[in-house]
Amino acid sequence: MKTLKRQYLRLLKYTSTDHVRDLYNQISWNARLIGIKGARGVGKTTMMLQRIKLAFPDPEKALYVSLDDIWFAGHTLMDLAEQAESEGITHLFIDEVHRLPGWERQIKNLYDFFPGISIVFTGSSLLEIDHSIADLSRRTLIYNLSGLSFREYLEFLDIKFAPVSLTDILYNHERIAHEISSQLDILKYFQKYLKHGFYPFYTTETEADYLIRVNNMVSSVIDYDIPAVENLEYATLIRAKHLLTIVASLTPSPLNAKATAEMLGVSVNQMIKILSLLERSQIIRLLYYKTERNPKSLAKPQKIIFDNPSIIYALGYADKGKVRETFLASMMAHSSEVAYPKDGDLLVDNRYLFEVGGAGKGFSQIKDIPDSYIAADDMAVGFGNKIPLWLFGFLY
Repeated sequence: MKTLKRQYLRLLKYTSTDHVRDLYNQISWNARLIGIKGARGVGKTTMMLQRIKLAFPDPEKALYVSLDDIWFAGHTLMDLAEQAESEGITHLFIDEVHRLPGWERQIKNLYDFFPGISIVFTGSSLLEIDHSIADLSRRTLIYNLSGLSFREYLEFLDIKFAPVSLTDILYNHERIAHEISSQLDILKYFQKYLKHGFYPFYTTETEADYLIRVNNMVSSVIDYDIPAVENLEYATLIRAKHLLTIVASLTPSPLNAKATAEMLGVSVNQMIKILSLLERSQIIRLLYYKTERNPKSLAKPQKIIFDNPSIIYALGYADKGKVRETFLASMMAHSSEVAYPKDGDLLVDNRYLFEVGGAGKGFSQIKDIPDSYIAADDMAVGFGNKIPLWLFGFLY
């Protein structure tokens, strides 16, 4: 326990509160049981430590622990809570719950048997907390932390703008884009963000080191996070990495499931199961026709893209078309439903159709279709139904 406290206080000392994510102010921190889900690297640990630093004048009243610590090889969460209570600790901040077998039951027991202790826990985006033990899901407030939007990236550089709703982007984009782009070289910042800005640790890394870290993070998700929640053979994990290289090397186009499965050496159903795990890990994004999307089924996705542009660059397959489409889907998916359309590139909320391209992209593929738009890269200000791609990075 003393070792855990020393490690916690050391981490707290070096935690900056200069920039706090928007989600921080949306969390009901007074609740007794809070869960924060998200992909590796998006800042869940930092948010918990920031909470302690900002809300606890006496840091000895709180304790942060990570369940991948060796201490938990010989101790349970109940052991931790008993010692914490005896030392007057009122808040436990528990990181990486998916590392602990039976974590749902242990968290529930902490909640039930230690009413004087409040709990905040984080877990991999793989966790289906809402479908876990019913008693736990009823007790817990669950929040999802995404990677940085383009707007948040600028905020970390002390360039501050308010979020813009999708409705305002669609119908007032010319005025909004002009107001923003008149204050800075927006396209220069946007290109840097695409390669080096989705994960908040970019602030402490060179561009080259950042991409190495993203690559290592993807490997860690497959090697450690997925096996922590799914009982898979080692060979399946190797195939998951191989599948990523196959997807990365393909141009943005509809999925040929049979050919891809043959390249992987598995059946189509096995391949789709691997794809589903990679999507739940927020490494890739699967696009379905609107009528076919069912997360619990093994329906064949129509298209595979990556979760965010940083992963594409880290894997070394930064095709421009792929990067643009991935960015738009990543920003839209934060608060909208994204599907694969019969025409165009993306269908949003079963209404808005988007074609993604450069500044010269025309409307030939989506002409005469209601509520259709072009999301155009390499232009600061758009016109009509041609909207600058970067502006969608202001949705959150």
